[in-house]
Amino acid sequence: MIRNLLCLAFAACLATAAAPSQQPASSAPTQPAQNSAAQLPQNSAAPAGQPAAGQPAQPDSGDTDASKVFKIGANEVSLIFTVTDSHGRYIPNLTQNDFALLDDQKAPAHVNSFHQQINLPLRVGIVIDASTSIRSRFQFEQQSAIEFLLQVLKSKNDRAFVMGFDVTPTVTQNWTNDMDALEQGINKLRPGGGTALFDAVYTACRDKLLTERGPEPVRKAMILISDGDDNQSRVYLSEAIKECERAETIIYTISTNWTPSRGPGDKVMQELAEETGGEPFFPPTMEEMATSFQSIETELRSQYALNYTPADFKYDGAFRTIYLYCFDRRYKVHAKKGYFATAGP
Repeated sequence: MIRNLLCLAFAACLATAAAPSQQPASSAPTQPAQNSAAQLPQNSAAPAGQPAAGQPAQPDSGDTDASKVFKIGANEVSLIFTVTDSHGRYIPNLTQNDFALLDDQKAPAHVNSFHQQINLPLRVGIVIDASTSIRSRFQFEQQSAIEFLLQVLKSKNDRAFVMGFDVTPTVTQNWTNDMDALEQGINKLRPGGGTALFDAVYTACRDKLLTERGPEPVRKAMILISDGDDNQSRVYLSEAIKECERAETIIYTISTNWTPSRGPGDKVMQELAEETGGEPFFPPTMEEMATSFQSIETELRSQYALNYTPADFKYDGAFRTIYLYCFDRRYKVHAKKGYFATAGP
């Protein structure tokens, strides 16, 4: 009941933001009649990047070009997300009318832009479990990670770093788009010791991804390869997730637990991915790990971007929840669960 009332409020707030005339979505899925009032309005504004102080986004008729710079207001939110079906396949060609959104349990004051398949520069952290528990499959993990980077870093504006972890996290290659240097960074890793998974995720976000801010928006992601077991961390799982939310980073997890049963580590990997807007992968064999990397590459290059102004925004640094869903319930939206408001205008 509460959710229905909020969706009705969402419709009322968006009515003033709608364009004077809207074109029907020819490729949109069939929507239930009772939900049609809560659709996002059609706009033609430019896609937006990460929240940062600046000016409103400038209109543009095409996808984001890495050579262009888009600035957005400090009270605007950029939400990058993917939509998949029950088989994990990416769903293209959806429009604003296919979604409804609540920010801090309120409809946004205004939707500024909506675009699909934007081509933002990538900032990718490769974080590899180098503890004793994965020694037998470590070499295969290294090879798969190298192949992934060769495929995903296609632009001079893309950059990545490499971090391995056992008891402590170690950066073996800092931010670069030099594939030889990244490959050397992966090959420097050696397995051994306990597992401080949460510490590694927290450190990667705090020291590397949180600081990646510049004049142009970027898409930040962490590729975490591990069995999910943690026995040495000083921070909690919830703290690691919050640090990723502060860094505006999506986590894609690839589990190296190839036993038939699912253990506590698999639950950890799933929570890390889903809470940050990414997706967990559980390949049944080492050979299937390459398929997981291919799926991640597709998602990184095939996403939707929604920029909006939240209602009742306060510059208090508080955490604001996000609830985004697709009217066609056959589809699943992968989006972060919230964000931290700017602390001061």
